[in-house]
Amino acid sequence: MTSTAVRRPAAAGRSRARSGVIAIVGGGCAGALVARAVLRDPNWRTVLISPEPEAGRGVAYGAAEPWHVLNSRAAAMSVESGDPLHLVRWCRAHGTPIAPTDFLPRARYGDYLADQFAEAAAAAGDRLRHRAASATEVRPDGAGYLVCDDSGAETRADHVVLAVGSLPPHRPAGVSDTAYRSAEFVADPWSRGALDAVPTDEPVLLLGTGLTAVDVALTLTVGGRRAPVEALSRRGLLPLAHPGLPAPAVPLGLPSGRDLRPLLRRLREAAAAGIDWTAIVDDVRVHADRLWAGLDTAAQERFLRHAARFWEVHRHRMAPPVAARVADLRRQGVLRVRAGRLRSIVPHSRGGLTVHVDGEEPRRYGAVITCTGPGSFPGAAPPPLAGMLADGRLRPGPHALGADADADGRLLDARGRVQPGLWLVGPLRRGRLWEATAVPEIRAQVDRLVAALPAPVSSSG
Repeated sequence: MTSTAVRRPAAAGRSRARSGVIAIVGGGCAGALVARAVLRDPNWRTVLISPEPEAGRGVAYGAAEPWHVLNSRAAAMSVESGDPLHLVRWCRAHGTPIAPTDFLPRARYGDYLADQFAEAAAAAGDRLRHRAASATEVRPDGAGYLVCDDSGAETRADHVVLAVGSLPPHRPAGVSDTAYRSAEFVADPWSRGALDAVPTDEPVLLLGTGLTAVDVALTLTVGGRRAPVEALSRRGLLPLAHPGLPAPAVPLGLPSGRDLRPLLRRLREAAAAGIDWTAIVDDVRVHADRLWAGLDTAAQERFLRHAARFWEVHRHRMAPPVAARVADLRRQGVLRVRAGRLRSIVPHSRGGLTVHVDGEEPRRYGAVITCTGPGSFPGAAPPPLAGMLADGRLRPGPHALGADADADGRLLDARGRVQPGLWLVGPLRRGRLWEATAVPEIRAQVDRLVAALPAPVSSSG
């Protein structure tokens, strides 16, 4: 579907009731979920502005290889908040028989999201337009907004939902300009073709030891390698593995407050009582946004400095088959994980890159790949957000983890005022929220945004 030219106002003096217009910027998982939810209301017309030909897949599911699987069980990944088996039934109906506790290949999950968007689009008919372009600017236009894109087109809308996904990884400190611009340095492993030229016969260094590093390591080691892959991070911690079956839910009665210590004390008590650690983490996740919001700024900063990485490796776990493959690679010496503080990366005289880690002799690698996860905000924010930041129509959220928004997702400007009609969905809500990156949390954001949308009003043209 391709968007048509901007609709012009009706002749002066005529008053007409009209459907409201919502422009959604971004066609990944978050954008597709917003569109799917909004299209259920016949009072809204929707324009999806995204260069992807098929909405729903985005970076997370569009670039996935067959060996990449979801990090959550199928029962948690439904697009329907009240129907956890929706994905399971869809898979079974489309030739992929799975159980609710299974971990689906990410590419197959992308098929599911794309199919759900396509189904909603077909039902909506001409109430949906997909403008295959990238948004470049969002600016006020009367009572609404004007979204400009790189095709030269303009879209007028009453509401704009920014669903742009995560920011690209930040540039690691100590990487020289020459090294950063070289073919041997991969700044974003998810960009198309980024790993194609990585050598198989020279050692490769991954900066980071989280789930991105695991995904990249699996890709680099498919078909066999003649040289090792090393993964480096400050603490050298890999994500832990999901158990074969989920532990029963255990409500812990977690205390919230400005101080972190009572919460940590309760978690230690639960562990000492023999409660399964995955059940403890899962209960914290349910209440994470409430607990995070209750902490004062100093306690949040202490958590980020001292505990966030330990939380991440327990919370963002590897699926059992992935964990088994990683363990095999480590036993074979193909994947090596170590702790260290990066000092510098510069070009090597014989090609490749020289990496210096504190307390170690410099080493040469055929390639270095950034696997540190999303950068801080604004960092390399896409053009519409960068322009809105410069104009004071949005501001960074707490701890530069994302952009600032209220509880329903309305953007806050530089002075902390709500911007009516400007909404944010997805990982960039992190900072004001703690859990904002996974599908269940994004789904909850979408539900709350749709519930907060005002009804379209009559307009005079």
